[in-house]
Amino acid sequence: MSNPIYEALPPEAALELEQIARLIYESREHRRKVLDAVGAEDESTLLERIVRGDIGEHPAYEHYLAARILGDTHEAARQVMAATLKEVNR
Repeated sequence: MSNPIYEALPPEAALELEQIARLIYESREHRRKVLDAVGAEDESTLLERIVRGDIGEHPAYEHYLAARILGDTHEAARQVMAATLKEVNR
């Protein structure tokens, strides 16, 4: 690995952590782009705007679902990262 962050780790762990870090970054950035596309700061705000009729249900609801899935993916990946780091640092 060329990244010094991973040099002290066993190769398998370094590769796994690098992939998880990438997933964390990509899910966060894609969520941001989805929400930016409809001018919402978060999923709950977007859903409120849909319910009030401020924004058309289609495709806004698909954006809402995508943002929720990406947010959930981001959080799950963060939890996996924490558990993996805890295991590696034993």
